[in-house]
Amino acid sequence: MVHPDKKTVIPLAPEAITKEDGQEKNDCERNAAKRLLPRIKEHYKHLRPIVVEDSLAANGPHLMLLKSLDFRFIIGLKPGDHVALFNQVDARYARGEVEEFEGEGPKGLPYGYRYTRGVSLNESHKDLLVNFLEYWEVNGEKETVWTWITDLEVNRDTVKPIMRGGRARWKIENETFNTLKNQGYYLEHNFGHGKQYLATVFGKLTFLAFLVDQLQELGCELFRKAVRSRRTKISFWD
Repeated sequence: MVHPDKKTVIPLAPEAITKEDGQEKNDCERNAAKRLLPRIKEHYKHLRPIVVEDSLAANGPHLMLLKSLDFRFIIGLKPGDHVALFNQVDARYARGEVEEFEGEGPKGLPYGYRYTRGVSLNESHKDLLVNFLEYWEVNGEKETVWTWITDLEVNRDTVKPIMRGGRARWKIENETFNTLKNQGYYLEHNFGHGKQYLATVFGKLTFLAFLVDQLQELGCELFRKAVRSRRTKISFWD
């Protein structure tokens, strides 16, 4: 669970990417998501999550699964992976049908938004309509562009929180996996599942330990002071 205003990330329900009993094919991220998302729906009925994911998730079956569970989404896009969708946006832009505006940030750096509603996901799913959002900002001579699809309403008032929600996905990489790999938890990105289940169990136990630490970081000022006194987590654990 991530929030744009919070550094702390809560590992809600880790799902191992490993071949299930009775399956012949190797497991993958998409299959793990098919198991994970209905489980979250079942066990956390009070939540109405907005799912943030990378470009791999921007496919028809996955979006239909999210819709069937009544989960909202903000999913990153890469132009090379979704040529048909970007062609639609470009055609609309040429006809003046894409809304956009620009501004300056706190440091005087320019930024801008470009957005449109109801574009087809791809040629195979023309009836699966999504909203498109592009955000760019300039820092010195470098311009950086981010793009997402979402089922949230996009307008001048909502594009900033949607953008911040989409970019918060990087907290999963930076605050979770980077911490687990490099700051004292010794979790490998590809942990390796061994012959049966032992390595998967070790991996989930590591996530449980991390969860306890994250909850302390959110709720215990004494814990936060102790971590700050050592500057880095790995120094704190040592």
